[in-house]
Amino acid sequence: MNRPSLLACALGAVVAGAWLVAAPPALAQDAAIPAFKTLDSMEARVQGCTTCHGQSGQGTGNDYFPRIAGKPAGYLYNQLVAFRDGKRRYAPMNYLVAYLPDAYLREIAEHYAKQRPPSVLHESVPADAASLDRGQALARTGDPQKGIPACVSCHGANLTGMEPGIPGLVGLRPNYVAAQLVRWRTGERVAAEPDCMKRIAARLTDADITAFAAWLARQKPPPDASPEKSNVVRMPLACGSQR
Repeated sequence: MNRPSLLACALGAVVAGAWLVAAPPALAQDAAIPAFKTLDSMEARVQGCTTCHGQSGQGTGNDYFPRIAGKPAGYLYNQLVAFRDGKRRYAPMNYLVAYLPDAYLREIAEHYAKQRPPSVLHESVPADAASLDRGQALARTGDPQKGIPACVSCHGANLTGMEPGIPGLVGLRPNYVAAQLVRWRTGERVAAEPDCMKRIAARLTDADITAFAAWLARQKPPPDASPEKSNVVRMPLACGSQR
């Protein structure tokens, strides 16, 4: 195989194990256990992603590892490049993609963008009625007085994302959502300029973040969680991720 392998540096010894190809049925059903059908395939090459993100990108039981299946390929590609180039920091991800070229990162992104595994519903976090109302308002109408646009204006009517570079939010765990919003607000996470999420997150309070994450956790993903087609006219802010 002449192509770079995501597993070559991180999980080479695991890939070589025959048990991955012929795993016992009980193990093969666990989405967090690496397994693949064909050695020379993208499915085999992305086994380094499985433990955290699930066999098909559907997510696992860890609060801080998101579902990546079905998100726009452009968004996934931008994140992989950001991890590789150190603009987004999480050591395991930085290590896995450190030496992968753009073309290969794009293939990985396109692979996961095509996946449509069933959504995994998560337990909701405690929240009172006022907090849930605030979370719904932020999602559906925003807060014009604070200059916060509605989440649905960019992330889609059902919060399933928008092509080419805006991710779906529905189905994400509340702790992950809250952590990412805080990272945007503090500048730890950034995107291509104009960085619309940085501007929006800077206007959110801790209570806003908690309220939105709690409300989002209670939303059932639609049967078709595919991202919407690009609609920059509808977007309230210029966003570098949509270029």
